[in-house]
Amino acid sequence: MKHLHPRTAKIVENFTDENRIFSIKKPKWIGYTHAHTILKKLENLRDYPRNLRMPNLLLVGDSNNGKTILLNKFTEENKSYVEEASQEKRIPILMIQAPPDPDEKRFYNTILESLFAPYKSSEKIEMRQQRVIHLLRKVQLKMLIIDEIHHLLAGTMAKQRSFLNVLKYLANELMIPFVCSGTREALHAIQTDPQLANRFEPKVLPRWQNDEDYLRLLASFERILPLKNASLLIENSLASTILLKSEGLIGEISKILELSSILAIESGIEKINQNILENIDYTPPSERKKMMYR
Repeated sequence: MKHLHPRTAKIVENFTDENRIFSIKKPKWIGYTHAHTILKKLENLRDYPRNLRMPNLLLVGDSNNGKTILLNKFTEENKSYVEEASQEKRIPILMIQAPPDPDEKRFYNTILESLFAPYKSSEKIEMRQQRVIHLLRKVQLKMLIIDEIHHLLAGTMAKQRSFLNVLKYLANELMIPFVCSGTREALHAIQTDPQLANRFEPKVLPRWQNDEDYLRLLASFERILPLKNASLLIENSLASTILLKSEGLIGEISKILELSSILAIESGIEKINQNILENIDYTPPSERKKMMYR
């Protein structure tokens, strides 16, 4: 089983079919060129010296193209810890999800909940704001990540402007970089505020194309999929079929390979081929949208 990573080969040798299928369903991290570039950028921002005008990042990409997984990976690599000398908790990176609509109180509540800090519904917004600032300073936060920032588009223009002002205020007070992530609509939302637009550097996660990076991605996937036989996913017809079905989205590529691997085990074929790809229970993203409109 030279086609497998040594750890994956042990799974094939020692696990039952049911356990192999369970392992296939677990979340997977596959490093790739663009992801490593963005992770390096995040590291540079994390270590940026504090000043009155901190640089920020806006990670933009289509839904299910790896933004959240990438940010979760970075957050996992910068876990909270207890400082030995002071015995106080330190949180280098805090990742939250933007509230469903641009509401200042709900935004502060999300941060407080992430810090396991209690709050009263009757607490005034000004007090809640100051408590958030105090706690984030206390844990020595180095970066705040706000995922799904395009949620702010659910509010009126007035609420959007108010929410963006909250972000500016917090960034100025804390003097830490903010990283926001969302769909391309998020870019337009941020650009409605000239000051924020100047502070946020946009980084786009593009859809995958049939190039060397894509083939390396497929080769990496094949190394961790516990199948007894080599699938040769980089072979032109298989690679093209997977790309066409996934519409170039890494989350969809991962799902297609998950479903195909499970079917390959259940059928006893133990590899992914054209017949397996054509028989998985999968609908491409664009078709799903059409089905919803129908």
